[in-house]
Amino acid sequence: MASPEHLGSPGWTAPETQCAARTKQEAPATGPGLPHPGPAGHSDTHSRPSSNSSMTTRELQEHWQNEKCRWKPVKLLFEIASARIEERRVSKFVMYQIVVIQTGSFDGSKAVLERRYSDFERLQKALQKSFREELEDVAFPKKRLTGNFTEEMISERKQALKEYLGLLYAIRGVRRSREFLDFLTRPELREAFGCVRAGRYAQALELLARVLPLQQKLTAHCPAAAVPALCAVLVCHRALERPADAFAAGELALQCLQAREGHRYYAPLLDAMVRLAYALGKDFVSLQGRLEESQLRKPSPRGLTLKELTVREYLN
Repeated sequence: MASPEHLGSPGWTAPETQCAARTKQEAPATGPGLPHPGPAGHSDTHSRPSSNSSMTTRELQEHWQNEKCRWKPVKLLFEIASARIEERRVSKFVMYQIVVIQTGSFDGSKAVLERRYSDFERLQKALQKSFREELEDVAFPKKRLTGNFTEEMISERKQALKEYLGLLYAIRGVRRSREFLDFLTRPELREAFGCVRAGRYAQALELLARVLPLQQKLTAHCPAAAVPALCAVLVCHRALERPADAFAAGELALQCLQAREGHRYYAPLLDAMVRLAYALGKDFVSLQGRLEESQLRKPSPRGLTLKELTVREYLN
């Protein structure tokens, strides 16, 4: 049996998926003529227990846990936990360790990544092209010609970079921008997909396990953005002969696509899932039906397989 610690295993689900699953089970039906439950509308009497409820203590705890998961806003906090000086043959620079913590939910995971000052500088220049007005009041720590490696300077810059990231995240357009997302996830994703291309599947899974949860948090408004990484997880587990783990990752990817038949990953992913379901003795007929219906509605010549599509990601 696959370990639940494996990313994409049957025991592993993304935080957003866990929350969404509970919400789907608990939330009453809504529609154009029905009030939507939530903090802004308290007309839904089924969303909380009445004073004479016969719920047990455990049921009450589960109920309020679901309520918090559904309505408490999710935010990301940024910390610069540490810094280290790295010396190479022709250069010397400071690497800053960024810790990203999610609040407002029951997800206790955190992401840890490293970036140097020049990475922050490139982010600032890229954002200035699209968000010049929004960044007018966002201070970016200036470069200094000397004293960059003193303990005092590093400590001062750690605090300044922490505040800089917090201010960027506070701007809705910036935190959803490609530039901000790439700064926080692209280096690790490029390394992970490079490992997939090289056949180093176990190493790729380790990298994806670190970066994928953060990518999902950053792209909650656009779940399909995480599909390539989830499909890479599927490809790795399948290559390592872990079909159950591969199938679980594929199910998450399909949930993120939400029947977007025009998405380039949709047909290759369904085809891979049909094969995995057949091998695992699961219901492959319904998956095969979805794939055939999609092909009937939008006929297309044979495209790339899921692995062929995956290894083309992050080549540039």
